[in-house]
Amino acid sequence: MKKLTVILLLFTSVITLSQEITGDELLVKSIQFHDPNHNWETFKGELFVTMETPNRSPRKSRIRINLPKEYFLVKAKRDTIITAYTVNKGDCSFAINGNTNPSEELKKKYSLNCERAKLFKNYYTYLYGLPMKLKDEGTIINQKVEKRKFKGKEYLVLKASYTKEVGKDTWYFYFNPKTYAMEVYQFFKETKNSGEYIILSGLETINGIKMPKNRAWYYNKDNGYLGTDILSAKQ
Repeated sequence: MKKLTVILLLFTSVITLSQEITGDELLVKSIQFHDPNHNWETFKGELFVTMETPNRSPRKSRIRINLPKEYFLVKAKRDTIITAYTVNKGDCSFAINGNTNPSEELKKKYSLNCERAKLFKNYYTYLYGLPMKLKDEGTIINQKVEKRKFKGKEYLVLKASYTKEVGKDTWYFYFNPKTYAMEVYQFFKETKNSGEYIILSGLETINGIKMPKNRAWYYNKDNGYLGTDILSAKQ
């Protein structure tokens, strides 16, 4: 009877501990899983991403990121069109099929502009830098960690919002309660039934960082499928 009491007390302690984990503690554990050697801070490397979307041909992108030098390049090909966007220490450039001085008509048709270049930079460095990017200035981590089921699976859920200078969306990150791997994330905008959720599967290790190999995107409002990004370390 005494042994049973000790076992029950230990079991209760484990449950209590999991319930009391803070948002910051959960984030640290997830970063330890994805980037145990803290390589993201000095990341310098290439990512190859194939985007598959319904009723369209795949878009294949080569992404070069050098965080210490503040350099970003994405070169993407879909059918016969190749676009390239570069951001180098805040200065941007772009090209289409090798043409670095496209006409105004081409600029408008293919969104060849600095805003687009910076959008791609922010998009790829944020998503492939997660969960480490949640340490960035302007990110507000909710210290209350929820236990929530999503698609029939249990997760520890971390809520993140941002200062007005950074963004308005509210994000929820779903972590495996045993490994602390990030397996789902979801964001909502200000309007009702807005935003999307992203289901992650597989891992690709690049520069010592475990990055999600597949990202499948869906609308929150109706579970409508948007597409999947497939990551590879090699072309």
